[in-house]
Amino acid sequence: MARRAISTDKAPAPVAFYSQGIVADGLVFTAGQGAHDPVTGELPDGIEAQTRRTLENVDAILRAAGSSLAEAVKVQVFIADRADYSAMNDVYNTYMPDPPPVRTTVQAGLGRGMLVEIDVIART
Repeated sequence: MARRAISTDKAPAPVAFYSQGIVADGLVFTAGQGAHDPVTGELPDGIEAQTRRTLENVDAILRAAGSSLAEAVKVQVFIADRADYSAMNDVYNTYMPDPPPVRTTVQAGLGRGMLVEIDVIART
């Protein structure tokens, strides 16, 4: 199985030793992304704005691999506060294709001020 790393300046640079994405066997796997602006590194305020920016960061990586959120098959969403689920979900729904990809959503302790983190597996 050949693997190819994906890198784009349209999503935040990795903060540790990992790739933004990997393409393997017709699929692209993204690293978990938060809402940090790829240029300034700043986080927007609130779960809705953070969900939008996070999905835009994920989509930028997918597009660099020749894919997009429209090709998503599996999504993992990590939220800092389960009370934010409904607001996150409302924004999330506007970015996903129909039928939507399978998804897991869990509450997690997120770092760097993030309210949401998302990773995706998509078709290339």
